[in-house]
Amino acid sequence: MKTSSVISAHRITQFAVCAFALAAFSIVAKEPAKESKSTAVNHPEPGEQRPTRTQADAEKLGLESLLKQQHEDGGFGQGGGWRQNTNSGGGRVEGENVADPSDMGNSCISLMSLARAGQTPKEGEQRKAAARAFDYICKNIEQADADSLFVTEVRDTQLQVKIGPFVDTFLAAWVLSELKGHVPDDSEPRRDKALNKVVRKIEKNQKNDGTFAGNNGWAAVLSQGLASKSLNSAAQSGAIVAQNTLNADQVQNKSGVDRKTGEIAAVTTATISGTSSIGSIGAVGTAPSDAGISLYRESSKLGGLWEKSKTNAMQRGRVDAIIADPKSSDEDKSKAREQLKEFDDDEQAKVAASRSVAGKLGDAKYIAGFGNNGGEEFLSYMNITEAMHETGGKEWETWKDRMVRTICAAQNADGSWAGNHCITGRTFCTSAALLALMVDRMPENKPAKLGVKDALHPEIEIVPVKSTQKE
Repeated sequence: MKTSSVISAHRITQFAVCAFALAAFSIVAKEPAKESKSTAVNHPEPGEQRPTRTQADAEKLGLESLLKQQHEDGGFGQGGGWRQNTNSGGGRVEGENVADPSDMGNSCISLMSLARAGQTPKEGEQRKAAARAFDYICKNIEQADADSLFVTEVRDTQLQVKIGPFVDTFLAAWVLSELKGHVPDDSEPRRDKALNKVVRKIEKNQKNDGTFAGNNGWAAVLSQGLASKSLNSAAQSGAIVAQNTLNADQVQNKSGVDRKTGEIAAVTTATISGTSSIGSIGAVGTAPSDAGISLYRESSKLGGLWEKSKTNAMQRGRVDAIIADPKSSDEDKSKAREQLKEFDDDEQAKVAASRSVAGKLGDAKYIAGFGNNGGEEFLSYMNITEAMHETGGKEWETWKDRMVRTICAAQNADGSWAGNHCITGRTFCTSAALLALMVDRMPENKPAKLGVKDALHPEIEIVPVKSTQKE
């Protein structure tokens, strides 16, 4: 097992200073946190000037850097940064000799980045590396139990502590969904079985409001956003996802979104672990912690709203067909019309939230997030970039130009990106940065039959059968 250097002097820049320096965007070239030397990765010295790169060069070097974090077991390590000390009651541990074992979260987002770059288990120069990562992910899922929300026995990773203990599960469902058709034919049944197992685990543990008991973390709202991405991506890929599951997930996405202004109500009882009450339009629900950072909460909800919109677009044709079919019963037509109303409300929430977030992208304090770069910021920028790309128009072009220039400028000399607070591991930060840069390579939303057998009869869709009421 290889080791990687870690942050030896964790430093948090004052928010106001950083916000001023980041006038238009948070991820700019700045002095990296001091790190120890490593034979695995050539980390820059403090104050080392990063070269200006083109997007193509940044992507190439980023992928090369990412591949250096792959281990012999096919998984990816954290790539530096503090570790959670599991041997003496928690707390952080740092130093040159701290182990950097593979973990599911970093392996899944790394494989997603490779796949977006055209490097999948089926195609590309790095298909062998991608195949090894795919094997690592599937093995962990196959060994996992059927009922809990975990897909790995590894606990207290940096990702789990900061954005939720189930982040590995949501990332696994996401990458397995996008890999459909991009694994060798003889591996497709394995991918499908693994994905469906993860979806069933998510469904069994989802609450009525779309959240998950025990999803504690400093900014667990970000893993909640990944849950939305994973469930909708799975449905769009043809996996069987219960309509009740998608509807419950959308409850928490829309909770707090003002349809007129697009503003998303803040967590009213901010905590750094657990869930808190939030103000919502017409209802009071629960939400995972957003750490008091509106960027995290709003980018996560915006990403979820856009993903559900894609799923709705795939369902709409079938629902319209029920209404138009003279053989459809009055009851089915009534249900179909109600679902179309729900689709329209989903769309209103998405458009309003998109407009609201777009109007804040010139606000330095908003974009700065916590105040300096962490994996949470990179993930938030990925969510925003995907939404802006789908929106298109002048606002997207403005954001794209700024985003590309600043992400490229923030890249380290070795091709990686790093975090200066919370999620500091280079593997996650590099993957999220690459996914933002490669947003134009997201899979197209092509109309297709969903895995859900009948969107109007959720009680007969679920495999295995479960109650429509969640605990």
